[in-house]
Amino acid sequence: MSKILILGGTGQTGRLLSRHILEYSKATVTIGTRYPNKAKAFIDELNQNYTGIRASAIYANASDAESLQEAFPGHSLVVVAAPTTAYTESVAQAALQAGIDYLDVQLDPKKFAYLQSIKEEIECAGKTFITEAGFHPGLPSALVRYAAAHMDSMESAITAGYLNMGKDLPYTEAVDELIELFKEYQGQVYKNGKWTKTSSYNIRKIDFGGDIGLKQCYSMFFEELRTLPEMYPSLKEVGFYISESHWVTDWVIMPIVWMWLKIRPSAVRSIGKLLWWGMGTFHKPPYRVELQVRASGFKDGQMIKSHVSVSHPDGYELTAIPVVAALLQYLDGTARKPGLWMMGHLVEPNRLFKDMEKMGVKCITNFQ
Repeated sequence: MSKILILGGTGQTGRLLSRHILEYSKATVTIGTRYPNKAKAFIDELNQNYTGIRASAIYANASDAESLQEAFPGHSLVVVAAPTTAYTESVAQAALQAGIDYLDVQLDPKKFAYLQSIKEEIECAGKTFITEAGFHPGLPSALVRYAAAHMDSMESAITAGYLNMGKDLPYTEAVDELIELFKEYQGQVYKNGKWTKTSSYNIRKIDFGGDIGLKQCYSMFFEELRTLPEMYPSLKEVGFYISESHWVTDWVIMPIVWMWLKIRPSAVRSIGKLLWWGMGTFHKPPYRVELQVRASGFKDGQMIKSHVSVSHPDGYELTAIPVVAALLQYLDGTARKPGLWMMGHLVEPNRLFKDMEKMGVKCITNFQ
């Protein structure tokens, strides 16, 4: 039986990961936390709601390398669900020393660069390291690969995200990481056979359809997009775009956020709380998180267009569910391959979306 240690298992995403892993697999879950005693109520809940005594807690602090070295042995995999990118090296090295696999639910260029730097070490150890997991990053390249599987050749693949998580959502350290990401924001897209400059960004109107409708969207780069033109040489255009929200957030709060970051980059928590307040105060229905791909190409000599979307009312769920769907492929061995992988490149996309749908994600596919 596989034993999965979830670092940050008492956080918003970590709790959902724990529940879904226990519900949809036979694996056991160990909650890695700085406060094991405080996790007891959650552990009791898990063991009452799911078959068998399969949940436990252990002290594991990403900033305390010794605690990781003590906690990791005996597990099959560590899932990093905590905002601990500053300690990526400690976590990754502890996993290698313990001889266990690794998956992170994080977005950070420095984290990715470090993992790239030890790629050969990971391969030599025969371990599976999965990074950039979740809904974005994670799902954009999986959506493109899903669309490509239904075409003989693909010429365009535009992915887009709509984030409107509603009101009264608790502020978490994950928002701090989002603000840190803004410091190194990149908005390049691939068009006319090449990537635009890293300092550039694109704006385009994208029709999400239904109750969302036409939205102005802004380009945002994810590392998982970089190699898609190599994987699909017929591609002439690929990119990710994030939807506008409310005019107060877009045209008042966001400029303040960018200016504040330049003047005082250390004020991450204060900046994050301002942005989070704006998102919870001014956004209007529909409240949900949605990702889509609009792709075009050829099938049997005929032009074909596809519109594939995934959505959920809870953004934390749409982070956790794709991860668990990927873990199901890992647990049965189909996605357990030595080396460093981005989730969206490793998983089999057709199965991923079928499993996500079983877990409550709304998936819509339209080819014409």
